[in-house]
Amino acid sequence: AAPPGAVSFGVKHTEGVAVEVACRGQEEAGTSPGSGTRWPLQEGTVLSFSMSQASSELNDNKVTVSFYAEGGQPINQTGVFLTGIGISLDVDADRDGVVEKNNPHKASWSWGPEGHGAILLVSCDKESP
Repeated sequence: AAPPGAVSFGVKHTEGVAVEVACRGQEEAGTSPGSGTRWPLQEGTVLSFSMSQASSELNDNKVTVSFYAEGGQPINQTGVFLTGIGISLDVDADRDGVVEKNNPHKASWSWGPEGHGAILLVSCDKESP
C-alpha cells in the first residue's frame, strides 16, 4: 500500500500503542514517537500494532506511517485512530450474588455449598434446523 517511489517508512504512535516491525521474519524492537527509525520497504515486511489497555475515550490512540523516497524526502503518510476495548468475563465467583471483577476465585472452581467459582449453564440444544 506504499505510494509509488517510496523506498522506506517510519512509524510514530501514541503512548498507549505497542508497535512491532518484522523485516523478512526478524522481529525488531517496537518504535516510539519521534524515534526517527526507518525501515526499508521490502516484500515480507510486516507492521503490527496492539494495545494492552482499554481506551479512556473513543479514538484516543493513533499510529502514523510515513513513507520516504530515495534520499529521505517524505512522500506521504497514512494513519489510523485506535480505540482499545476492555473485555473481561466477570462472574459471581464466591456465589454471594455480587459479580466482582477481581475475585481471587475467578480462575478456579470448587464443588459444594462452601465451594467457589462460576457455575456455567450452557444451552447445547439445536434451536433451529
